[in-house]
Amino acid sequence: MTSTISNEFITANINHKGAELFSLLTNDTNKEYIWEGNPDFWGKHSPVLFPIVGTLKNNSYTLNNQKYSLSRHGFARDMTFELIEKTKNSAIFSIQSNKETLKVYPFDFEFQIHYSIEEKNLIIQYKVINKNQSKMPFSIGAHPAFALNGNFENYAIEFEKDETLVYHLLENDLISSKTETLEKTDNLVKLNYSLFENDALIFKSLISKKLAVLHNNNPLLKVHFQGFPHLGIWTKKDAPFLCIEPWHGYSDTNETTGNLFEKEGIQVIEANDIFTSQFKIEII
Repeated sequence: MTSTISNEFITANINHKGAELFSLLTNDTNKEYIWEGNPDFWGKHSPVLFPIVGTLKNNSYTLNNQKYSLSRHGFARDMTFELIEKTKNSAIFSIQSNKETLKVYPFDFEFQIHYSIEEKNLIIQYKVINKNQSKMPFSIGAHPAFALNGNFENYAIEFEKDETLVYHLLENDLISSKTETLEKTDNLVKLNYSLFENDALIFKSLISKKLAVLHNNNPLLKVHFQGFPHLGIWTKKDAPFLCIEPWHGYSDTNETTGNLFEKEGIQVIEANDIFTSQFKIEII
């Protein structure tokens, strides 16, 4: 099943599986901004990452001296969400813990994704409800892939602030201690596939909370991620898309203890509390 929300400017289509955004169109030109999901490159569009972001060391963690297995990016993207509220320009999707999730993540929760459209902005809010009488550790992140048609090297990303762009490298899907610095000119980073030879660029901290994607120096869209402490940027060689990924958390480091509460970048919700965070895709 899919659901559509729209206003006079843009239309968004969301698959109930994973509550995944798979289309974002301008109504006047019918221009598509979300990657088509061609499996020859990458068969997804904008999966949500929960209750972990990235990869756990040995795909496992420990909690109360018990070992659990949890695959890359968690299970929410593979679950069918219930549509619990719908208007012309908004939709709320929900999943809840069940006997299968409890086998790999022993916490009682509800996870909602709220989509809403305001003018040329798609706002995506995450709401994690801790239904336990104890603290609940988790990570959550977005993974939207934006369609970049034509020559990849004609595109650039513009960072909001003038800062040194230090990112961590991945080794065997884990965060390494090795870092590199993105070269930029006037806050612009020109895209080329060699930037992603070692997989994603992982920024543990940025001053910038907004990125613009430019084509031939003309802005296409902006991603606003105020409140998200981490960011990933990724594509695959020769693939006509770019992922800009606001995160709360990231893959394990090689030095991890395996204890989920001690995981670098982990978020923790107090008993019976609620976590919310949102980001925005602005069409220019």
